[in-house]
Amino acid sequence: MSRIPAYLGVARAPFLLLPVTLIAAGGAAGFYEGHFSTARTVLALVGLVALHVAVNVLNEVSDMRTGVDLHTRRTPFSGGSGTLPAGQLTPRAARAFGLLAALLGLLIGAWFYTRVGWPILPLMAVGGFAVICYTDALARIGIGEVFAGLGLGLLPVWGAALVQGGRPGATALAASLPAFFMTFNLLLLNEFPDETADRIGKRRHLVIVLGRRAAALVYALAALAAPAAIVIAVGVRALPPYCLAATLPSLLLAKPLRWALTTPESEVPVPALGANVVWNLATNALLAITLAASRL
Repeated sequence: MSRIPAYLGVARAPFLLLPVTLIAAGGAAGFYEGHFSTARTVLALVGLVALHVAVNVLNEVSDMRTGVDLHTRRTPFSGGSGTLPAGQLTPRAARAFGLLAALLGLLIGAWFYTRVGWPILPLMAVGGFAVICYTDALARIGIGEVFAGLGLGLLPVWGAALVQGGRPGATALAASLPAFFMTFNLLLLNEFPDETADRIGKRRHLVIVLGRRAAALVYALAALAAPAAIVIAVGVRALPPYCLAATLPSLLLAKPLRWALTTPESEVPVPALGANVVWNLATNALLAITLAASRL
């Protein structure tokens, strides 16, 4: 029992709300398109949370091994949990925990394969690849943000619609695109405070590859793309009109966008990091609520 807080620490428990909102958006898209199962939605949520835990834990183990965790300036939203540097858990125990979480996610994916067939295989392949390779490969060749947007954005929303029992349509795709841009940006903005430590650990994410000013511009473009994707989808009737309400959380982007467009060489204000997180969660949640309400 005394180690439970340590395991929750390396799992980054406060950040596990993201899978909840992603599965909610995907499940609601399936519901709007005429297919929904409460049991399958809950099982998909367990699987995605397990995979998210695996990514977080294996990332912390790698950052401890490469020395990144010893040089980060932690904020409530970046810099790791500090669990391993504090000696609250051994890297070996953390690695075993992460691999067990990944195995649980794989087993749930395998069960869904027996129910929905081959369409789920590409999602499982990309998700498994991202879990195992994110920290030690993808984050070192400048594409970690893209795989984050896929693995914890677009694909879970699409997948949650897929496992309902039908074939996802335009609505599921439209609900998944904003998730891609938001999770891409969730990771990208959090990389700015970690730039120095990540250089020591030989990471090559967009902040390091492009430089702070260009990476901040990419952040701004992706931030604007998320609500634009919703408006366009409503315009072409892929999403119902109520979903325009999901653009309202984009007002929270005022602080991070002001920083990105004016002073990206300075430290990211902690309130801007927080606003970025709330924007992400609230947009997915409102998409779920408005899709469900439009079907009722």
